[in-house]
Amino acid sequence: MERQNFHKELDHLKLTVYKMAASARKSLDSACKAYFERDDELAQAIIDGDREINKIELDIDRQSLRLLALEQPMARDLRMIVGIMRISNDLERIADQCVNIAERTIFLCQHSPIGQVPAMASLIGTTRQMFSMAVTAFRDMDAEAARKIPAMDDEADEYTMQVLKGLIEVMAASSPGFEKRVLKMRRSIQTIIISRCLERIADLSTNIAEHVAFIAEGANIKHQNKL
Repeated sequence: MERQNFHKELDHLKLTVYKMAASARKSLDSACKAYFERDDELAQAIIDGDREINKIELDIDRQSLRLLALEQPMARDLRMIVGIMRISNDLERIADQCVNIAERTIFLCQHSPIGQVPAMASLIGTTRQMFSMAVTAFRDMDAEAARKIPAMDDEADEYTMQVLKGLIEVMAASSPGFEKRVLKMRRSIQTIIISRCLERIADLSTNIAEHVAFIAEGANIKHQNKL
């Protein structure tokens, strides 16, 4: 493969990842909206659309392996292809977490609201910000911006813990009738699972930021904020 054709295909690979990131971002935005607005139709649309994101990931794997096999790239080009494969895997897992949120939301929509959940809005805001920053850092290949994202993961973890504590208090409060108590626990548990999905998306956004630093500088920034 000629060098010019190689870079043309590499640029196409990058565009495919941008397309996947845009689809994953749409899924996350829709999942959060469906949860807040109790929109079960929007939640179902997220589930139905997940196949397209899976197809894009397979396409990225195919393109990446082809470039590795035919060109045997070195240095930054090699890091770019390896990093893209890792990022696409994280994007697919983020989309899966959005599907999980959508499935829990459909259950919650079938019952009366559990009421305001402390810290959930803050958790959603932080998670969406981390993902947006990670995608932008990859687009701009900005390692400095990527380094700011892992530190935000502690904030997402704290909000997740606040959601858990708040819902434990909800479950502990007495309700008249056995069936009502069970339903309250089920709604609370489903909401806790949603918070854990959001926390996982924050973790995966951190992974993407780490891959950006690896591509741009060959640097390993894993666990640096925890050392």
